[in-house]
Amino acid sequence: MSTPAPRGLDAAAVAASPADLAEGGPAGPGVPPAAGPSMRVRDYAAYGTLRAPLALLELPLFVLLPTFYAEYLGVDLTVIGAVLFLTRLIDAVVDPGVGIALDRSTARDTYRRAILCALPLLALGFAAIFLPPPGVSLPAWLAISSVVTYLAYSVVSIAYQAWGARLGDGPVERVRVTASREGFGLVGVLLSASLLMPERAGWLVLLFVVGAVVAALAIMRAPLPPARPAPTGAALPIRAQLAATWREVSGSQPFRWMLAAFMVNGIATAIPATLVLFYVGDVLQTPERAPLYLIAYFLAAAIGMPAWVRIARIAGLRNAWLFGMALAVFAFVWAFGLRAGDGGAFLAVCVVTGFALGADLAIPPALLATVLAADDGPRRSDGAFFGVWSLATKINLAAAAGLALPVLDALGYQPGGSAGTTVALSATYALLPSALKLVSGLVLLLAPLPPDDRPVEAPR
Repeated sequence: MSTPAPRGLDAAAVAASPADLAEGGPAGPGVPPAAGPSMRVRDYAAYGTLRAPLALLELPLFVLLPTFYAEYLGVDLTVIGAVLFLTRLIDAVVDPGVGIALDRSTARDTYRRAILCALPLLALGFAAIFLPPPGVSLPAWLAISSVVTYLAYSVVSIAYQAWGARLGDGPVERVRVTASREGFGLVGVLLSASLLMPERAGWLVLLFVVGAVVAALAIMRAPLPPARPAPTGAALPIRAQLAATWREVSGSQPFRWMLAAFMVNGIATAIPATLVLFYVGDVLQTPERAPLYLIAYFLAAAIGMPAWVRIARIAGLRNAWLFGMALAVFAFVWAFGLRAGDGGAFLAVCVVTGFALGADLAIPPALLATVLAADDGPRRSDGAFFGVWSLATKINLAAAAGLALPVLDALGYQPGGSAGTTVALSATYALLPSALKLVSGLVLLLAPLPPDDRPVEAPR
């Protein structure tokens, strides 16, 4: 099984330069102190709390939503796929502009103000998706509420990640900031997975609203980043800045190859995420066990990440990622042959593929950093490369919904349908992602990456 995982260790959060962390001016009355060498446990908690409600809504948006609208509300699969593809694509295209707009402000509380403004819209959009009023056009309602939700989520998550990247003094504190954020995120994911059934959508909405209120109160007490220096020249228009970013990243051949492998692999991971609840309900016929499968999957991924880091130190980053892909394919193809009552076998598939997911989480960001370090030109902008990387992640989710759901519809599958149509579901769920994983592995194998890509452990 493959589902989108919570965002892993943010490379920017552990790679911020000392200049970015220089102290700013006086804070002023009533403003939390700037992040520095004296961050306390409560500072980490105040910042990290927001990750729990953000993680809680990710599985409903990317896993539960297609099943909810197809099975509970009767919307055609192709229509759902088209709506999700277009709305997620809009979200992906807008992302870089959001980041540039946030970067243009030099106020210390820019990120906090952006989060507090967008969080109510995020709650409103999320509630609208899963609590549609009677009598509305469901495709139009889904499209409008999805655009509101995805755009608000982009503002909140980009501001939140950028805030964390500028907290702490030195690598140790920055890792602690990231660890606190992702620790709260794991709580949100596990809580969401335990409730991930269509009939419990209302509870998920309620939990998110409560969590968002608590997180908003917490970030009011979170330490602010140091003030950013005022720009010395006139800022480029956003369109010109985006064009310059694209020219820079497209000029790196190793990055182009690696991005291609990452995107194909990402689509292979996102397709099962879109279909897993259909598969569990109609093929295995154990919808009540879906939370168990998801929890096992994510726990295996969390446990597996340290193991993949050790494997990469021995075999290199590329070889470790290739091994992770091969392991995922080996385990996942067995899902095609499972039938009703094979829940135990599917649980084993979830554990093995979850462990393999640890490679997808731990290795690509580190391999990207290695590629950039090997091309360490004086004018290179790491932010541009990581921005395009983030854009690719969202395009993967859009492409998966736009591909998998119409394919199922064309093959005659209907949610809750006959056994004959579940063969098409099993093939799309298990065989199509496995084939894409193999293509991704081939691209990665042929990519002109640095010959020595073994991560070096920092001296103790």
